This record gives sequence, C-alpha cells and structure tokens, in this order.
Amino acid sequence: MNETVLLIAIPLNFINFLLFGYDKSQAKIGGWRIPEKVLLGLSLCGGGVGGLAGMMTFRHKTHKNYFWAAEIVGIAVLLYLLFR
Repeated sequence: MNETVLLIAIPLNFINFLLFGYDKSQAKIGGWRIPEKVLLGLSLCGGGVGGLAGMMTFRHKTHKNYFWAAEIVGIAVLLYLLFR
C-alpha cells in the first residue's frame, strides 16, 4: 500500500513544485496565473512537500498564512497515508 501512495505522491509533489515556480514566473511578467485553489488543492491532497519546497525555493505565496496551513495539512495527510 505504501508503494501505491508513493507512486501517486512523488509526481503530485513534483507537479505542485513546478506549478509554484510557473506561477511565480507568470506573476513577474504579468502573464496567465495558476488559480490559488489549484495550488491549495494539490497541497491539501498530499502535495504539501512539493508546495512547501516551491514556496521556499521561489519565494512565492510566503506571506499568505493559508498557504502555510495548507502545506502543513498536506504534509500531515501524506504522512498519515504513508504510516497508517
């Protein structure tokens, strides 16, 4: 079961990380942005590690407390699924 969770979680976190970077680059140039609900949704569904890494790497959405909360909840969901 843990292998299945990892097979889903690794790409999910990688995609979430990339989306944070893309959204930051689009924010700089005034282009099309990723909706916050997409970033939050991916984080809450177990992509919190990638979201947190994206926040820190790209210095994006770090002033919004609800993103910090979503990353923590997403990491907790992932840990629960891995160690239940």
